[in-house]
Amino acid sequence: MVRLNPVLGQIGSYAIATIQNRARRLREDGHPLVDFSIGDPREPTPSFIPKALKEAVPEISQYPTIMGLPALRQAIAGYVSRRFGVQVDPETEVLPTTGSKEAIFSTPLAFVDREAADGVIWATPGYPIYERGARLAGAVPFPITLPEDFRFRASLIPEPVWQSARIVWLNSPHNPAGVVIPLSDLARFRDMARRYEVLLCSDECYVDLYDHDPPISLLEEGGTEGALVYLSLSKRSGMTGYRSGAVVGDARAIAALKSLRTGTGTAPPEFTQAAAIAAWKDDRHVEERRLLFGRKRAIISRTMESLGYPTVGSEAGLYIWLKVGDDLAMTERLLEHGVVVSPGRLFGPGGEGYIRLALVPGLEECKQAAEVLKECLGGV
Repeated sequence: MVRLNPVLGQIGSYAIATIQNRARRLREDGHPLVDFSIGDPREPTPSFIPKALKEAVPEISQYPTIMGLPALRQAIAGYVSRRFGVQVDPETEVLPTTGSKEAIFSTPLAFVDREAADGVIWATPGYPIYERGARLAGAVPFPITLPEDFRFRASLIPEPVWQSARIVWLNSPHNPAGVVIPLSDLARFRDMARRYEVLLCSDECYVDLYDHDPPISLLEEGGTEGALVYLSLSKRSGMTGYRSGAVVGDARAIAALKSLRTGTGTAPPEFTQAAAIAAWKDDRHVEERRLLFGRKRAIISRTMESLGYPTVGSEAGLYIWLKVGDDLAMTERLLEHGVVVSPGRLFGPGGEGYIRLALVPGLEECKQAAEVLKECLGGV
């Protein structure tokens, strides 16, 4: 008999996988689909990145170190300096990871004391991994339902929850709504976190995808003290399959994560690190990708707004967040016409009545999808 951790039953399967499985069945049955459901862009990875990886594949494969190559940590620190104007110590304040998802999931394991009933706070609707990691670490879950503007504010967290919390998750630009947390709100989060000795963890994996003003980082408000920032090359550089990211922040917290990861043996291969070094050092390819995503956003947003479905948030990041009324009915209607989207409720309470479109199809596919949307919804 196999006995399972009961928490697995409580959190269920990864919700987006359900949509993907249905889309896969339709595709296998010969139905043409334009898939906006999962954040996995299909533009080719810039050629200099796989070139760097191939050149670094060794004849003899050996274990990578948990802290990664010094050159990679230096490249990440260089990026942080250029992008945010913040100086970080690559020796003590930078930790390479195998993407941001696994690092976000495992972080509560390093800081939550389940015997003390430590809490983890996150905003909902939101990225499901915050909840999954918190619950499996034994934390008391504190989801905070966002208001209609989907802007997370420190004032939304009741004082008793602050008192019980060990970690607060921020996400800017926000997934799924694309809202950016302004500097004034980050300052308030900093004040409250210092007061209650709470670790601020900021998921900023979409911070380089924007149309207008660049989103700011938590590092720009208070530096690294009491904070961890999670970065990723997945969307910035088209490297989802490389599983390459980083955590930057408080040296004491980085040391704790290093200790945790030494036990799990979680470290990116050095040939992947070589590709990451090339990617973090280059900003030109990021600008090209940013402009392309902006063009795709404009096509879909304008089409949906012309049909009476307003864009909400969607200031930056990879997604368009649309108010549609019945999100399940809209998802079904679009799927019947070959357009795959994610109903908002998959991202937690507060997402009902919205759908999320990930800007992953190519530019021409987006143009084709716009025509399908007009045909499908034009008479509604």
